[in-house]
Amino acid sequence: MEILLQLVYSGIALGMIYAVIAFGYQLTFQTSDTLNFGQGDALMLGAMVGLTLVNHGVNYWVMLPLVIVFGMVQGAFVERIGVQPAIKIKSEFGWIMSTIALGIIFKNVAENLWGRDDLKFPSPLPEAPMNLLGANVLPMEVLVVFGAIAMMLGVEFFNRKTIYGKAVVATFNDRDAAKLMGINTGLVITFSYALSSATAGFAGALIAPLTLTGATMGAVLGLKAFAVAIIGGLTSGLGIIVGGIILGIAETTTGFYISTGYKDVPGLVLLLMVLALKPAGLFGKTAIKKV
Repeated sequence: MEILLQLVYSGIALGMIYAVIAFGYQLTFQTSDTLNFGQGDALMLGAMVGLTLVNHGVNYWVMLPLVIVFGMVQGAFVERIGVQPAIKIKSEFGWIMSTIALGIIFKNVAENLWGRDDLKFPSPLPEAPMNLLGANVLPMEVLVVFGAIAMMLGVEFFNRKTIYGKAVVATFNDRDAAKLMGINTGLVITFSYALSSATAGFAGALIAPLTLTGATMGAVLGLKAFAVAIIGGLTSGLGIIVGGIILGIAETTTGFYISTGYKDVPGLVLLLMVLALKPAGLFGKTAIKKV
């Protein structure tokens, strides 16, 4: 029972990281009906930039907001260079190839700047496990869970309680109507991409002390987060959290009780089932458009 509880704790921590990255997918999808398929590389850049700052003497807690700012700049760059031109010419697939291409470029730049070897990210918290309800859990795993929740709640508060956030919500509800009301929807879309990459970079800096940091770390995480977004529903914040936790726990328990070689299978099976039975996601809503 103790082992199972530990696996659940680790799965929740992993699932919350997936959820934060998937939350970034949701942010861009809601405002522009597009996704940043370089989201995993935004996470990787956040971890690598964070590691560089920490190695140069910057305190971990000071580094986090700096990584968030860096992520916003990187996300805005991706939208302006790769997404905005495709939206202007109403290309259905241009933004897909553009974001993938930019992600590959960022990965190659990271390999040249930091090398191809995985690097150790120093933990800001004690690495000795602590006992929680009869099972051991790392302090960093607890930080990951609460940090991820705080990030998502912060974004939700921004969207619901600030005038700029309401502009984002208005753009999501009806982009054309928002434009007629004087909202600069192009700027809102750029901001959604900036916020999306900021959440990914923050997630990278959070998870880095629990794993090795390298130029290839974002590819798998980004792909699994996309699966979480589809499973939970791209229109539901709650669905993304639930989907992330389900996938995280499924991976840790499968890897321990069956084989690490099969830990990715449950998530893929669940993804296929959701696509077949409920394409909008477990908590997503099917949009009906009048033409």
